[in-house]
Amino acid sequence: MVIGLTGGIGSGKSTVAALFELMGCAVFYSDDVAREIYFDNTIKTQVIKLLGKEAYVSVEEIDKKYISSKIFSDTNLLHQLNAIIHPAVIERFKLFKEQNKGKLIIKETALLFEAKLEAQVDKIVLVAANDDLRIKRVMERDSLTEEEVMRKMKAQLPQEEKITRSDVVIYNNEEEFLITQALSVYEKYKNA
Repeated sequence: MVIGLTGGIGSGKSTVAALFELMGCAVFYSDDVAREIYFDNTIKTQVIKLLGKEAYVSVEEIDKKYISSKIFSDTNLLHQLNAIIHPAVIERFKLFKEQNKGKLIIKETALLFEAKLEAQVDKIVLVAANDDLRIKRVMERDSLTEEEVMRKMKAQLPQEEKITRSDVVIYNNEEEFLITQALSVYEKYKNA
């Protein structure tokens, strides 16, 4: 079984993914794979053509702040960049699934709904948190202004819509234990 694990920026989906990994699930970290893909020669050429050489700080590092400033202020650029990166991530995921047959697979991806990846998963688990907490987390984690975080949040589907489209919601508002909620999901789906 493949569970799509998603959540808006700052919701804590990476933390929940790590919990599932500790429980023995095979976790595919889409964002990490996407960052690796930026350095594939064919992809790199396309990204430079779309965003300019400034998208790369070095042969090993992209300029996340520069890329974010470009794509989160121009939805057309965002869609074009996703059209470059997402197909390559999908191919890597197919290989990952083959290598982890028989395991509960977690596909951690921020843009599950935005990239229309629902058909690739059997169930969808959303990590949700209130907006003020998400903004605070991302400002601290990424050293961004509130305005920059809000721009990123607006580029994603509203959390309320994601909740209605998910099979299970894990709330990360620092009121309920994440481990308990993640364990409940694991127990529900581990033998499905």
